[in-house]
Amino acid sequence: MEVYIQQMVNGLDKGSAYALIALGLTLIFGTLGVVNFAHGALFMIGAFCAVTLSRILTFSHEVVDETRTDFLGNPLKVDVPYIYDIFGEATGSVIIDWAVPLSILFAIPVMIAIGVIMERGLIRHFYKRAHADQILVTFGLAIVLQEIIKYFYGANPIQTPMPDAFEGVFDIGAIIGFGTGEILYPYWRLIYFGFAMVIVAAVFAFLQFTTFGMVVRAGMADRETVGLLGIDIDKRFTLMFGIAAAVAGLAGVMYAPIVSPNYHMGMDFLVLSFVVVVVGGMGSLPGAVLAGFLLGILESLASLQEVVALVPGINQVIIYLVAIIILLTRPRGLMGRKGVMED
Repeated sequence: MEVYIQQMVNGLDKGSAYALIALGLTLIFGTLGVVNFAHGALFMIGAFCAVTLSRILTFSHEVVDETRTDFLGNPLKVDVPYIYDIFGEATGSVIIDWAVPLSILFAIPVMIAIGVIMERGLIRHFYKRAHADQILVTFGLAIVLQEIIKYFYGANPIQTPMPDAFEGVFDIGAIIGFGTGEILYPYWRLIYFGFAMVIVAAVFAFLQFTTFGMVVRAGMADRETVGLLGIDIDKRFTLMFGIAAAVAGLAGVMYAPIVSPNYHMGMDFLVLSFVVVVVGGMGSLPGAVLAGFLLGILESLASLQEVVALVPGINQVIIYLVAIIILLTRPRGLMGRKGVMED
C-alpha cells in the first residue's frame, strides 16, 4: 500500500503541469476557438524566464580580493555579482537563492506580452479558418520559438536550482500513520502542487466572480450577442490569450527545478497536454484540470516495476490507452460540452 500511495503522490507534480498547460489550452480554445499547438512552447519559455532571471541576478564583475592569494602569493581576482553591490552580500545571496520564485514576477508581464503579440500578430488571422490550418500554423510557430531558444541558450539542459530552504523531502508517511520514511515527497514538488492549486483557483475565481470574467464567459457562450450589447469582446479575448500564456509560463517557471529547462521540453508536454484536454472534454475547464491530475497519477502508477514487468512499456502508452477507453465510452470526454468540435 505504501508503494502505491508513494507513486500516486509522485504523480501529483506531473499531473499539476498537465493540468496547468491543459487549463491554458482550454482557455484559448473556449474563448477563441483556436487549437493552439504553440502552447507547449509557452511552457518552455516560462521555464527559460527562470533561467534568464537567474543569469541576470548572477551578472558579475571582477574585483581583487586582498584576503585571498594564489600559489604565488598574488591577490586573487574573484567574480562578485552586481547585486551584491546594490543590496549587500547577505541580501544579494538570498535574492540569487530565490531566483526561481522571483521569476514569477518576471514571467507574468513577459508571458502576457508574448501571448498578446501572438494573438494580435498571427492567431487572429486564423479564427475562421479550419482547425487543421490552425494546427499547422501554431505548430510551425512552436518550432520557430523552439529554435530561437536553442540559438540563444544552447541545446543542453540548464540546471536551475530551487531555493536551499526547499531542498530535502517531506515525510508524508509519518503524518498519515505508515511509519517514518515510508512515504517521502520532495518539498519542491509539494510546493509545485500547491502552486498549481492556487493558479487553478485564481483562474476559476477570475472567471466566476469578476465582471471581466463574467463577460468573457458570456462571450464564450454567445459571442455575437455580447458584441451587440456594445462590448468589445475581441479585446477581452486577446487579454484572455495573454492570461492563458501566463498560466503556461508560470507552470514552466516553477517546473524548472524539477526538470532542467531545455529547448524541446515544450514539445515533450504538448502532445500529452492535448490528450489531457480531449480526455477532460474540449472546452471544459474543470475537465482539463481533472484529467490532468488523473492522467499524471495513472502515468506514475504505470511506472511501478511490477506493472512494467507484467506489461512492458505500459508506462509509455498508458495515457493514450486511457484516452482511447474514455473516448470510446464518452466521446465528448469526461466533462465535454455538447456541440464543441462536433461540426
